[in-house]
Amino acid sequence: MGGGHVNAIAVTVNGLSYTELVEPRLLLSDFLRHTLGLTGTHVGCEHGVCGACTVRLDGAAVRSCLLLAVQADGAAIETVEGLAANGDLHPLQEAFRKHHALQCGFCTSGILMAAADLLENRPAAPTREEIVDMLSGHLCRCTGYEPIVDAIADVAGSS
Repeated sequence: MGGGHVNAIAVTVNGLSYTELVEPRLLLSDFLRHTLGLTGTHVGCEHGVCGACTVRLDGAAVRSCLLLAVQADGAAIETVEGLAANGDLHPLQEAFRKHHALQCGFCTSGILMAAADLLENRPAAPTREEIVDMLSGHLCRCTGYEPIVDAIADVAGSS
């Protein structure tokens, strides 16, 4: 750290508790990547536009590049590393593999987290149009989006 003022924060990330000292200006994305070593959260634009840094904070999808780590004090955070359980891929991860919904993979972790949020917070399966609407906040330069929509729709049961 730069030797300036630091704050103690306590967070739960993917079910594990952490207490760390952080500078007040440290972004949540940098905290996850550099302090905790969870590099699945990608940083693309650093303006909240690309969606690559999407994580779930207390059950809601957020852009971790737009939040300071101190703002997450006391929160439960889920990153892409927490999707798989007991060594088994999450159904979304499996569907992305099945539908060839990733190529370079840079955007994938953010899209997976936003898709998990969409599927877990809706009482009914989203329509393809609702999936496309969710994806409007995520930039992918490789897939053309159709395989991503197919994968999410497959898991949602709305294909």
